[in-house]
Amino acid sequence: MRDTYLVGAGQSDYGAFPEESYRSLFRTAYEATVESAGGVDADDVDEAYVGTLGVGGRQLGLSGPAVTEHVGLRGVPCTRVENACAASGYAIRQAVMAVRSGMADLVLAGGFEVMTDSSSEATKYWLGVSGETAWERMSGTTFAGVYAQMADAYMREYGVERESLSRVAVKNHANGAKNPQAQLGFTCTVEDAESAPAVSDPLTLYHCCPTSDGAAAVLVASEDAARSFDERIRVAGVGAASDRVGLFQRDTYTGVPASTDAADAAYGAAGVGPADLDFAEVHDCFAIAELLAYEDLGFAERGDGARLVDEGVTDLDGALPVNTSGGLKSKGHPIGATGAGQAVEAWKQLTGDAGERQLDDPKRGLTHNVGGSGGAAVVHVFEREDAPEPRGAGAGRGEVGR
Repeated sequence: MRDTYLVGAGQSDYGAFPEESYRSLFRTAYEATVESAGGVDADDVDEAYVGTLGVGGRQLGLSGPAVTEHVGLRGVPCTRVENACAASGYAIRQAVMAVRSGMADLVLAGGFEVMTDSSSEATKYWLGVSGETAWERMSGTTFAGVYAQMADAYMREYGVERESLSRVAVKNHANGAKNPQAQLGFTCTVEDAESAPAVSDPLTLYHCCPTSDGAAAVLVASEDAARSFDERIRVAGVGAASDRVGLFQRDTYTGVPASTDAADAAYGAAGVGPADLDFAEVHDCFAIAELLAYEDLGFAERGDGARLVDEGVTDLDGALPVNTSGGLKSKGHPIGATGAGQAVEAWKQLTGDAGERQLDDPKRGLTHNVGGSGGAAVVHVFEREDAPEPRGAGAGRGEVGR
């Protein structure tokens, strides 16, 4: 099985752009990706995978070819990937699989979404189709409501105060304020988050990510193809898993089993453990989702995730910075672009191009992308070629920051 590498990555700004279309946003991301790679001939791209939910009902059929044709990749086979919020994370996984199998040497993977041109009622409908439609969406449960149930169960089971959720928002907004492509690029305080209007108790407005327009993409190359590029980042491990779509159907409200399964597969493939990571981008659609991710990904033991944010372990200058981009909470969450956007941040950090939020010489990072409330999850481990010898898969579980 062949090694795979990222050789370029880029994204559009995330936000509300009434003057843009899904095609123009994807073009922006594609051009940024090609520029980061030092230039790419369209004829050299063998395959493309594009993730999107199709919020608002736009171009539900052939949305992949609609954007790849628009950027000049005519004749390149393109497959649309739909796995709710994990769509482009899975698109990257498909690209890695295509290269590892020998079917392709250079593959474009990315995603897009336009979410701000629909009414709030219509947007809630499109978000809801990623839940269990018969018993969650059709009974009136929103995604904020689903994650509020998770937050309530977690806080009660482990004695965690809501202030820990607010600290997640404060941290991610502090990082997003250093990211010129973030949608909500401003700072906030714990008091701001605690006193904000309730969305679904115990979640306030500051505990919820925005709806966003945006696109992101990466180029995945074989080892031979990667030699012709100035920068290359190894895809050390990939893991993915699925679970019951409805929260009420699963065995736990205080964890996302698909995330744990995906992480274990990625760690095993990469031969690393949580203690080998220098940073992580995790799926924080709601603040509680980040705390659960700390535990699902092995950064903390069950019930101990709040400690990481309370003690600053996951701050930009902490032992394991999490969501240096600002995360979904501050950077934004254009559903189909989110997973690829996380990989863009990993690329920037590992190539030293993250600007004000640049970490000190990171060698290895992880991205974690979840679909719905946990019906699907995908995890990637990326590393520089000068990354230190890992301690081994499973090493360091629950030890980060101790």
